[in-house]
Amino acid sequence: MYYTKNTMKNKLFRGFGILLILCLIGIAGGSFYMLSYSLTPDKGQNDEDRSYQKMVADYPFLEKWVDSLRGISALRDTFIVNREGMRLHAYYIAAGAPTSRTAVVVHGYTDNAVRMFMIGYMYERELGYNVLLPDLQYHGRSEGKAIQMGWKDRLDVMEWINVADQIFGGHTHMVVHGISMGAATTMMLSGEVLPACVKCFVEDCGYTSVWEQFSKELKEQFGLPAFPLLYTASWFCDWKYGWNFQEASAIRQVEKCQLPMLFIHGDQDAYVLTEMVYDLYKAKPEPKQLWIVPGAAHAVSYKENPKAYTEKVRAFLERYN
Repeated sequence: MYYTKNTMKNKLFRGFGILLILCLIGIAGGSFYMLSYSLTPDKGQNDEDRSYQKMVADYPFLEKWVDSLRGISALRDTFIVNREGMRLHAYYIAAGAPTSRTAVVVHGYTDNAVRMFMIGYMYERELGYNVLLPDLQYHGRSEGKAIQMGWKDRLDVMEWINVADQIFGGHTHMVVHGISMGAATTMMLSGEVLPACVKCFVEDCGYTSVWEQFSKELKEQFGLPAFPLLYTASWFCDWKYGWNFQEASAIRQVEKCQLPMLFIHGDQDAYVLTEMVYDLYKAKPEPKQLWIVPGAAHAVSYKENPKAYTEKVRAFLERYN
């Protein structure tokens, strides 16, 4: 059988076309998988009971503290409905002695409010603050279609700030303190126009941007470059959830922040790389402080150095709150 040149060309073009379609299908499938893997993981491992058991194992002093709060009904629940109609949950704790000082404490990726009880303890027991601990979207007892990586969460935390101000009598002096994704949320919040009650921020091991963090994880976990999957996954995220990886930038937000911020980061952090905090600190206008914690990996600076951590935060708050 003989083929003309046109017939050969047509077959070649059809072959390339099929190959291109298969590549696009593969990229789309990989992008949806990445989006699902990163933003809608299984929630079962971090329910409240398991979280509390882990917290008591890691911080034995918490059990007595929580029992004492429950004994006087001082550990309470509150709920709001956010701008998107989602029901969000938080715990709040009034300080033992009346005070206008309040801390809003923000948890990390796939954690929940219970997983921040050690920081709640620090503020309530050691520093004499009122405390509000929200569950971010898709975490704990809050609703949500997916993890928002701090970007939409910053707007929810702003609502919680207003709620905390009302709960604790108004005219509060407030610090927002976050760890890991909660730290990124805190920094993303810091670039917004904020209520006058917010006086300062503490961020502990937060990432510069969702794009940079996901790019690092894509390379380390799957050996893949950012192009093309990160780009297409970001587009799908925008289509599905209303935000993209590039706009979710803590570093661009801290550039606009005029309030004091304490940056904390372990010098052995291989998850959110230590180098990120130097870029964030450089981008933030004064006033600001930086504490690099020797030997600390990701999100363990308080666990491994509770006294030093408490004193660093205390000194910062005494100056700025």
